[in-house]
Amino acid sequence: MLINGNPTKGRVIFAHGAGAPMDSEFMEVVGAKLADAGLEVIRFEFPYMQKRRSDGKKRPPDRAPVLINYFETLISRFDDESTPLFLAGKSMGGRMATMLADHPAVSEVFVFGYPFHPPGKPEKLRIEHLQELQTTVHIFQGTRDAMGNSEEVNQYNLAKNVKIHWLEDGNHDLKPRKSSGLTQEEHINSAIQFIRESLN
Repeated sequence: MLINGNPTKGRVIFAHGAGAPMDSEFMEVVGAKLADAGLEVIRFEFPYMQKRRSDGKKRPPDRAPVLINYFETLISRFDDESTPLFLAGKSMGGRMATMLADHPAVSEVFVFGYPFHPPGKPEKLRIEHLQELQTTVHIFQGTRDAMGNSEEVNQYNLAKNVKIHWLEDGNHDLKPRKSSGLTQEEHINSAIQFIRESLN
């Protein structure tokens, strides 16, 4: 587990994606920027990623109930009732965070690249729970994300509390093509600036 920052504005439990650990470059960069925004950032690894770290063997993610249960134990551990508690996640970790969005301890959820469907399988949607959420969820999504681009996602019937923040030409890592004239850093900074302002 990695914890950095101070809970000036609150604390956030930040979950990794399916294939990269809690100390991947994306997690490091976004974690540091969330801490700069005034949050205590708690990064952790799901059980399957902990096993990979110990033996070096790649394995698929645990089933959703296992992931959710583990995430929920962290909510219980870090909820002190006096400090606002947020959930955040990259891709799969963000999906798990949204599944716990309506937990009574959770204030809001921030997702960096939501996997609305598997790549190349737009018919296999992962949005059922997103149609009923009561808690505000902010999803920062690249317009050409292979797991849910702007053309696809804008047709979904999502709960009004699910806010999509589009990042022009970004892929699933929020990275745009050079020809766009934009950078991944600019997109990440844009997302963090929104979060910073929402905390004030």
